[in-house]
Amino acid sequence: MNPLLRRLRHDLFATPADGLITLALLGVIGAGASSFLRWAFSQARWAVIQANSTLFAVGRYPIDQQWRLWLLTALLAAATGITWGMLRSHPRPDRGGTLWPRNDRIAVGLLVALSLLLPWMLGLSPSVQLRWLAITAVLVLLRWLAGRFGPLLPGPFKRLLPLGLPLLYLIGMVLIGGGLGLASVSPSEWGGLLLTLLQSSFAILLCFPLGVLLALGRRSELPLLRWGSVLYIEFIRGAPLITLLFLGQNMLGFLLPGGLAPERVWRAAWVLTLFAAAYLAEAVRSGLAAVPRGQLEAARSLGMSMPQAFASVVLPQAMRVALPSMVGQFISLLQDTTLLSLIGLMELLGTARTVMANPAFLGRNAEVYFTLAVLFWCCCAALGLGSRALERRLDPAAIARSG
Repeated sequence: MNPLLRRLRHDLFATPADGLITLALLGVIGAGASSFLRWAFSQARWAVIQANSTLFAVGRYPIDQQWRLWLLTALLAAATGITWGMLRSHPRPDRGGTLWPRNDRIAVGLLVALSLLLPWMLGLSPSVQLRWLAITAVLVLLRWLAGRFGPLLPGPFKRLLPLGLPLLYLIGMVLIGGGLGLASVSPSEWGGLLLTLLQSSFAILLCFPLGVLLALGRRSELPLLRWGSVLYIEFIRGAPLITLLFLGQNMLGFLLPGGLAPERVWRAAWVLTLFAAAYLAEAVRSGLAAVPRGQLEAARSLGMSMPQAFASVVLPQAMRVALPSMVGQFISLLQDTTLLSLIGLMELLGTARTVMANPAFLGRNAEVYFTLAVLFWCCCAALGLGSRALERRLDPAAIARSG
């Protein structure tokens, strides 16, 4: 018998009861899929998405300045291709020793299919379709070049490559907001997916070091530092995020002198950062608690100072333990950006409400909410896949095999 058929028989039809349950579930799934496909292809009116695709993507960002966002997308694609290729530049035995394992070939196929189909489905112009194809080609080409020639690069250059990511983030902020000779674009004109990703990425990048410092502060032997960290963590965790967002929007204008209060977008970004840092601190603290105290004592006995022992021995082990909880917090943070619509910011949900309020698109709520669900699922799935890949790379057994 075919191995696939044997496995299906073992997993789904091992006993008569298992077979009945499998058939019943297949019937329910088939009926649900049939109803959804009937709605998607015969009842849904996707013109609301096609007509507002730019609004969902970048909000009211000036049309004559959108070339910056295309340039930023190309730079992100280049960075993704280089990073992806460098990670595959040393073929692993458990992947057949190839630079292009099966999962990578599937991912490239999906990227090419999406770059061909999505612009056509959204009714975008031929020039926009060519841009997406060019960006995909850049990603795949740099993935191949980095994977093929990565091992030939000198060691110091490889060690400097990770510094390009924060530099790219700073370049992206300049491209989006203006400066260094570029015209300024007010944050009030940012919106849609652009604002959602900007808010979540800003909070994720800054809440991580803050969360680590709070976790270490909570375990400190200095009473003032320990109780200060405890007070901050418990206060933030005990307050609803929407309350903190309203406080951030309304109180900063009174507490700071005129002209020093940041824009409303950045007030919300800092509230999200400080909120996520409190929860992340507890995830890191659980990882620290899982590391045996003997690890710290062994590092100290080898002559390491306390900061060196924590940075080189304790924290790497704690991060590996806390990684699933941390990524879960990052995903929740991305989803929490929908609350920004309640304080007047035009992120994805706020943009969707504006579109649905348009008399020309009344009654098209299902299409809009389904599109939002797909966008959020793609972002959360990317975080989850990256987390699982990182967990496999940090697994001691995998490190021993690759070494």
